[in-house]
Amino acid sequence: MQNQTAFPQMMDPALTEMGKNLNEAMKMLEEGQRSAEEEKDTRKDIPGPLQGSGQNMVSILQLVQTLMYEDEEEDPQSYRRIQNVGEQGNMALLGHSLAAYISVLDKDRLRKLTTRILSDTTLWLCRLFRYENGTAYYHEDDREGLLKVCRLIIHSRYDDYTTEGFNVLFNKQPVIYMSAASRPGLGQYLCNQLGLPLSCLCRVPCNTMFGSPHQMDVALLDRLLKDDIQSGKLPLLLVANAGTPGAGHTDKLGRLKELCDQYSIWLHVEGVNLATLALGHVSTSVLAATKCDSMTLTLGPWLGLPAVPAVTLYRHEDPSLSLAAGLTTSQPVEKLRALPLWLSLQYLGHNGIVERIKHTSQLSRRLLENLKNLSSIKTSVEHDERSPVVVFKFLHEGSKSDSTLNLSTIERESDAMNQWLGEQLAILIPSCGVDTVELEDEGTCVRFNPLMTSAVLGTTAEDVDQLVECIRLKTPAIQNTLQLKEEFRLEVERIAGLSYIVDYSWAGLGVLRYEHVSEELDVGKREAEREKINASLLKKLNELESDLSFSSGPEFGAEKNCIYIGMATEDLDVSELVETIATMGRDIEENTKLLENMTEVVRKGILEAEVQLLKANDERLLEEGVLRQIPLFGSVLNWLSPVQATPKGRTFNLTAGSLESTETTYVSKAQTGTSPPPTPTSGYAKRHPGQKLFKRLSRNSDAISETSSISHLEEVENLEAAPTPEPQSPSSPSEPFTLSSASQSDESQEPDPLDIKTVESESLR
Repeated sequence: MQNQTAFPQMMDPALTEMGKNLNEAMKMLEEGQRSAEEEKDTRKDIPGPLQGSGQNMVSILQLVQTLMYEDEEEDPQSYRRIQNVGEQGNMALLGHSLAAYISVLDKDRLRKLTTRILSDTTLWLCRLFRYENGTAYYHEDDREGLLKVCRLIIHSRYDDYTTEGFNVLFNKQPVIYMSAASRPGLGQYLCNQLGLPLSCLCRVPCNTMFGSPHQMDVALLDRLLKDDIQSGKLPLLLVANAGTPGAGHTDKLGRLKELCDQYSIWLHVEGVNLATLALGHVSTSVLAATKCDSMTLTLGPWLGLPAVPAVTLYRHEDPSLSLAAGLTTSQPVEKLRALPLWLSLQYLGHNGIVERIKHTSQLSRRLLENLKNLSSIKTSVEHDERSPVVVFKFLHEGSKSDSTLNLSTIERESDAMNQWLGEQLAILIPSCGVDTVELEDEGTCVRFNPLMTSAVLGTTAEDVDQLVECIRLKTPAIQNTLQLKEEFRLEVERIAGLSYIVDYSWAGLGVLRYEHVSEELDVGKREAEREKINASLLKKLNELESDLSFSSGPEFGAEKNCIYIGMATEDLDVSELVETIATMGRDIEENTKLLENMTEVVRKGILEAEVQLLKANDERLLEEGVLRQIPLFGSVLNWLSPVQATPKGRTFNLTAGSLESTETTYVSKAQTGTSPPPTPTSGYAKRHPGQKLFKRLSRNSDAISETSSISHLEEVENLEAAPTPEPQSPSSPSEPFTLSSASQSDESQEPDPLDIKTVESESLR
C-alpha cells in the first residue's frame, strides 16, 4: 500500500479514515505474533457471551489475531505466508473495504461508478491477455464461470429452454466433453449444478500411442462427436487445458478449435499457462487460446492478490442470453466484485504484472536446466520451456536384486520414494512450495508450480538453487534404500522370530515385526504380548546411536505392532541390523518372562513364609511357656532365667524359589548359596571406537584398528605405571564386614564367600 500521505489528497474524509484504519489493522495483525507469544491466555479462545456494551476495534482485532496464530506451532509457515502478502495485497484488501463503503451511495452515483470500474477492468484484462472484443464475468469460485458459460450455451442451442425446461433436454440430450487430464470433480460439479445426468459428461482420453500422454486425443474426439451426433445427442461444450492441473501440459488448441467450429461446439480453455499470454513471446500452442470462445483466469495466485475474484472472459453477441445465464447482472452491488482487482491492476501496472509472470517462467526454466544435469531425475515428457510448471521424479536405475521383482512392485516402491522426496523438499525448502501429484502414466511426481505459489512465498532464484542442491543430496539415500530392500527382506525371512511386512506405501528400508511369542497363550494375550514387546523394541532401537530412523509407521496405516525402518545409507550392514533387532527382541521377551516368573515365585514364597512364621510362633510358645509372653512378668522371668535359644530365621532363595533356614549363616558368619542367574544380555551394539551402529567396515577400517591398538597400548602403559596398593595388615583394626549396596556397586567383581569368612574370623579373633 502507498504511504498515508496520499490519503489526505482525497476529497472524501471517510476514504482517508478508511485507509488509516486498514493500515493500523494490518499492522496490528502482522505484528500480533510477538504479543501473542509474550502473553498466552487460552481463555481467549473460549467463546463467551456477547457483551451488551460492545467492544472497541482494538479488542476485536486482538481476538482475531489470537485466532489467526493459535495453531502456529503446528504450522510454522502460516505466519510467513501472511507476511508475504505485500503492498499489492493491501490494495486488494482495501478494495473490499471500499466496496462496502461505495455500496451505500445513491443509485445513480453507484451505477455510474460500478460501470466505470467494470469497463476499465474488462478492457485492461482483454488487452493484457490478448483476448479481443471480450466480456468479463467476475466470480469467487473459479468453477462458477464455466458453469455460467454452460447455461449460456444451453440457452443458445435450445430455443424453448426458457419455457419448456428439462423437456427440451430430454428430447435431445446435451453432451459436455472434457479431457481426462482435467481437474477431478469438475464434470460432476457441472452436471450437479445444471441438473444433468452424468451420462451427459464425456471424458476424452489422452494420447496413448503418439504425442504427450497428458494431451487430449483429437482423433478420438472426432470419432466421439460423430457417434454422439448419429445417436441423436447434441454436443454442447468442450473444456480444454492450457496447462493441465497435474503436469502443466497444453492441449492442441488450434486443432481443437477447428474441430469445434466444424461441429458448432463452444470451446472453453483454462489452466495456468494462460498467464503466459501476457508475456512478449508466447508459444504457438498457448497463443491459440486467444481464439477460443471463453477462458478462465485466476489472477489471485498468479499475482499474489488475496481474495480477488477469478475472471471468465467470453465472446457472445446476445446480451439478453448472457443476462439469462447470469453472466451479466443489473445489480450495481454485484458489479463491485471487480473493485479489488481494479485497484490492484492499477497499483501493479502493466510492467509489474508482466514482470511477475516472467519471474515465474524464469524460475521454472532455471530449475529445469539444473535438473537435466542430474542423471537420477526425470522431468515430465515434452516439457514446454515457457510453461511455469515443472514436474519431475526420481528414476530408479535398477540393481541386480531387481530381477526377482516384478515391474508393478518397482513402480509402487518408486512412487513411495517420490512421495517421500516431495515431502522432504517441502519441509526443507518451504519457500519453493513444491508438492506431489499423481499422474496416470508416470505415477507419483514432484511438482514445482511457482505461478501459483511464488508471489505468496517470495520464491527467488537462490531458493531454486537450494532446491536443486537438496535434490542432489537426497537422491543417493533413495538409490541406496531401493538397492538394499531385497537384501533386507531376505535377511528378515531368514531369522526365526521375525516376519517381513509388505507395505509398498512406506518410503524406507522396510517393515518387520517381532513374532516370537509363546503359543501357549490365547489369541488376545498373544496379541497384547506382541504389542508390548514390539513397543519396547522400538523404544530401545531409537535409543541406539545410528543413522537409521525407527517408527511405528503411519498413524492410520493398515499394519499395527510393526517397526518401520527409514532410509538407508550406502554402508549399511543389513545383516547386523536384522540380527540386532532379533537379539534385542529375544532379550526383551526373556526379561519379560523372567520378571513374570520371579513375580509368581515371590508371591508363593510370601504365602509359604507367612505359614512358617505362624508355625514358628506356635513352637516358640510351646518351648518358652505362656508366662514368658506376659509383658512385665516375662521380662523379669527372662532376666532370672534367660532362655538359651538359637536364633532362627528364614531367607528366600530367588534361584530355587524356596525358603531356607538361616542357621548356616549364623554359624559360618557368611551368606552361602548359589548366586542368582545373570540377567539376559546380548552381544549387539558392538563396534569399533568412532564407528556408528550398523555400519560396514570400509576402507578406513585399518585406521580404526590402528587407533584401537594404540589406545590399548596406552591403557596397558597406564596400568603398569599406576602404584600398587599396599595390602591391609591382618592385625590392623577393621570394621565388621557387611554386604551393603555400595560394596556391590561394581558388578564385575563379586565378593568371594571364602574371603568373607576369613575377614570375619580374623576380626573375631
